[in-house]
Amino acid sequence: MDDFISSCELMKCLLCHDAPCSKACPFKQNPGKVLRSLRFENNKGALKNLEDCCKNCSAPCEKECVLSSKVEIKKILSNGCSMKKELNLDYKKADIKSDICGIEIENPFLLSSSVVSSSYDMCKRAFEAGWAGAAFKTICMMDIHEASPRFSALKNLDGSISAFKNIEQLSDHSVVENFEIFKRLKQEFPNKFLLVSIMGRDEKEWEYLAKESEKAGADALELNLSCPNMTEDGTGSDVGQIPKLVEKYTKAVTSAVKIPVIAKLTPNVATMSPAALAAKRGGAKGIAAINTIKSITDMNGVEKVCSSQKIDKFAVGGLSGQAVKPIALRFIAELAQNEELKDMHISAMGGIYNYKDALMFLSLGARSIQITTAVMEYGYRIIDDLVEGLEYFVADSGHNSLKELIGANITNVVDVEDIPRDIVVYPKFLRDRCLHCGRCYISCQDGGHQAIKFDENRNPILDPQKCVGCHLCTLVCPNKAIVSSEIKVKKKTNA
Repeated sequence: MDDFISSCELMKCLLCHDAPCSKACPFKQNPGKVLRSLRFENNKGALKNLEDCCKNCSAPCEKECVLSSKVEIKKILSNGCSMKKELNLDYKKADIKSDICGIEIENPFLLSSSVVSSSYDMCKRAFEAGWAGAAFKTICMMDIHEASPRFSALKNLDGSISAFKNIEQLSDHSVVENFEIFKRLKQEFPNKFLLVSIMGRDEKEWEYLAKESEKAGADALELNLSCPNMTEDGTGSDVGQIPKLVEKYTKAVTSAVKIPVIAKLTPNVATMSPAALAAKRGGAKGIAAINTIKSITDMNGVEKVCSSQKIDKFAVGGLSGQAVKPIALRFIAELAQNEELKDMHISAMGGIYNYKDALMFLSLGARSIQITTAVMEYGYRIIDDLVEGLEYFVADSGHNSLKELIGANITNVVDVEDIPRDIVVYPKFLRDRCLHCGRCYISCQDGGHQAIKFDENRNPILDPQKCVGCHLCTLVCPNKAIVSSEIKVKKKTNA
């Protein structure tokens, strides 16, 4: 599949709305959808409906591409048709149902509590698109005054976004308006999961919001104990960092309602278990994690800091997106490995863009997946490839249902002292893929163990006497021309 399309060519595609390339296809194929599926690593979904009709086509799809340096759509689709003949693309409708605290959901994917789930219309369109449910943007009894602008991004050199920072707060609708939205959504979409996020300033507010949300049709409640952007003391992550307060407010809510309660915890702590155990003592049936991480991404005008010119102000805000996924996975693993929490539902979020991302969290013990940042960037339409990609994977893996995969990887997460240290895994150069760029050489020389040399033809040559098997070279290679090879046991030396 790696040869289907180069990552550089794929990243050029803007994933247009109502893609002009699809409209232009004389054979009624959908190149826009193919490119989108590839971006979200649903390769089999991209290929399944392709027909071998591009060979003699004049490629009007490329003429309609909005980019001046056109995406090579014809080449991509032609390569796909060739590859399709070699693959088993029988599509099986695999069972990817899951549950939240015993309540079945059609697939594990929900909108997380944020701007993407902040109105009736937005949730309606998401439900119609195929999302299993939504955690509605946190409701409260505070006056919300948002800043403008309130988003910034951390960008890679190619312009792609690796992380978003926001200083977004809570729902700016009145609680009465929100309760009416909940009633309407449950009337029109009784089989979709409505997770209502709430935040109070004291026990009285927590209890009121909980009771009224339950009356309005909430399937479960999510307690926002973790928003990093609150301007009022004693709210958001201020609460989530203090287990006694987590237990206090959780107990206030669970005592007031019969529906399940899930505590959404902050990652702005060293470990999450103390707050999770406090939520459990308070009666919570589940944990949601992670919320955004306190950060600074934008320092506009930093180059003027030593001058007398006025510069823009910048604030600490919540970081989300692909850059936070490793941190989110670490916290989910911590929760799943805690024996005292083993009966708690885990709803995971943090940098999930495609089904492979979701599978990582599911295999660590999460039973539901929440997504915001990928929706902000690419829209509700990503649910197509999340669902289809996961269905293909479950079917191909030989399992009967997604539930059989939940937690499958948790025993593979070990402490660093348990990693084997008596072997060396050597890299291997794939000569037919090597671009002779020297990136492996540079990194090994200046960041590794000087184990790579260049011959007269610019071929990298490994010195096994110096190589320690760190695999830095495999990571920096731009064309995946270095892979793992033989494993050797280290010679024992006298200490």
